[in-house]
Amino acid sequence: MSEFLCLIPAKGCSTRLPRKNLLKLGNKSLLEHTIGKALGLNLFSNICVSTEDPEIQEIAKKTGAEAPFLRPEKLSRDPSTIVDVVIHAVEYYSQKQHKKFGHVCVLLPTSPFVNTEDIESAAVTYKETKTNALLSVCLTEFPPFNSWVLEESPDTKGQVLKPCFPDSPYRHTKSTECPETYRSNGAILIVNVESLLRNRGYQGNDVTPFIMPQSRSLDIDTQYEYELAQFMYQKNRTT
Repeated sequence: MSEFLCLIPAKGCSTRLPRKNLLKLGNKSLLEHTIGKALGLNLFSNICVSTEDPEIQEIAKKTGAEAPFLRPEKLSRDPSTIVDVVIHAVEYYSQKQHKKFGHVCVLLPTSPFVNTEDIESAAVTYKETKTNALLSVCLTEFPPFNSWVLEESPDTKGQVLKPCFPDSPYRHTKSTECPETYRSNGAILIVNVESLLRNRGYQGNDVTPFIMPQSRSLDIDTQYEYELAQFMYQKNRTT
């Protein structure tokens, strides 16, 4: 495989859970755990943390990753996407260091239970399928076909429930009889750089699934999820 960049996005201005990338599991931050996993693999030519935050940049460097730039603030706020962050990083390396990558693996610190075997296996799957993108997913807890949305009602002067997919053939099917559905678990994304730059995205292509169990698919974005992660971390250490 050609030059392979591991990119770890770690913004400092997270809103729902402030500075979530620096929250601790055990004696290490989520960021440090993720860098450690990347360093433990013989996969990547470079391991880069992309952040707008000087403190996170310094921690990344001390932990053994590269953090050669502070990305623009706008790339750490909505409506910027992970694609924007990846494109910024590969263009930085191309323009400033004259280094071109063929592939990028994105690892998010907020997915602390992905392990090195998952990452290595995902990379092998990506290489074998010769795909332009691979995304880690897990089985959804509940099928979405009979989900509801809230809408304002002029009649009741309040909110009412409306079917999310009113035309779905599974609208009135029991959840146990619906087709299995999968969601992105936020753990691993691998993309072909040439394709990503050409299409300014990856979802328009065939995306190879890398299916992970729900036990390693927690994505921390709220205080509740962080507390759940702490519980799971301690439980795994004592079993």
